[in-house]
Amino acid sequence: MTGELAFVGAGPGDPELLTRAGRALLRAADVVVVDRSSLDDLLDRHAPAAERVLVGKARGRSAWPLERIVELLADRVAAGRRVVRLKSGDLFVCARTAEETGALSARGVAFTTVPGVSAAVAAPAAAGIPVTRRDCTPAFTVIAGNDDPTYPDLAWDALAAAGGTIVVLMGRAHQRIIAERLLGAGLAPSTPVAVVHAGTRPSQRVRRGTLAELGDLRLPPPATVVIGAVAALDLTPVELEDLAAELDPVGGGTGAHP
Repeated sequence: MTGELAFVGAGPGDPELLTRAGRALLRAADVVVVDRSSLDDLLDRHAPAAERVLVGKARGRSAWPLERIVELLADRVAAGRRVVRLKSGDLFVCARTAEETGALSARGVAFTTVPGVSAAVAAPAAAGIPVTRRDCTPAFTVIAGNDDPTYPDLAWDALAAAGGTIVVLMGRAHQRIIAERLLGAGLAPSTPVAVVHAGTRPSQRVRRGTLAELGDLRLPPPATVVIGAVAALDLTPVELEDLAAELDPVGGGTGAHP
C-alpha cells in the first residue's frame, strides 16, 4: 500500500497561525520530517504520536543533503506511511521546497502542498511594522540573507534603487555584510531598520536603528530584518486610528482598499 505525502507550511512560530488544513494533516501523520527542533511545541500539540525526523542543521551535526531527504520521504511513502514534510513559515519563501518537490516529481512520488504564513510578512506585522504603506512605500522585496552558494548573486544596486521595503530572512549571521552591500549600492546610512526575533511568539523582541547600525543590532535566531522607511513605525492602536482617519477622513469608506 502506498502512503501519502504532504508538504505543510508551519507559519512563523505561533502554533495558532498553522492553517486548519495543515493541522488536520499533522494529526493524521505517521511521520513528520522537520528542519528545526523549534517546531517541537507545535508537534507536541498536533502530532504527539508521530515519528519525528530532524533533517536540518543542529548543534554538533550538519543538515541532511537534499538527496538523503528525498530518499527518506520516498521510502516512508513507499512503506505506506502518511508523511508530513513540515517547513517553517511558507513552503516556497526562502526554503528548499522547490528542490525537494522537483526531485520527488522526477521519481514519480505524488504529494500535496499546504501553504503557510510567511515570517516575511508575519514577523513585521507582529512588531507593528507594515511592509507596505501608501504614503511611503508601495512594494517590498524578500531576500535570503544566508550564504547558500546555490543562490544567484543579488543585484544590490537594483535592490537599493527600488525604493521599497527589504525583508531579509535567514540573514542574522550576515547583517553587517548586508548593510555594507546596501550602503555601497547607495542606500542612505540613516535608512530605518528593525530586527524582529521570534516574531509572533511569546519571546518576541524587536530592536530598531539605522542601516549604519544594522551590524550591531543582534538578536538570537530566528530573526527577520526589515529595511526601509516602514521599519521606523510601530503601529500602536492610536497610530492605527490616525492612519485610518488619514486614509478615510470622512469616515464613510472609499471602497478603494484592496
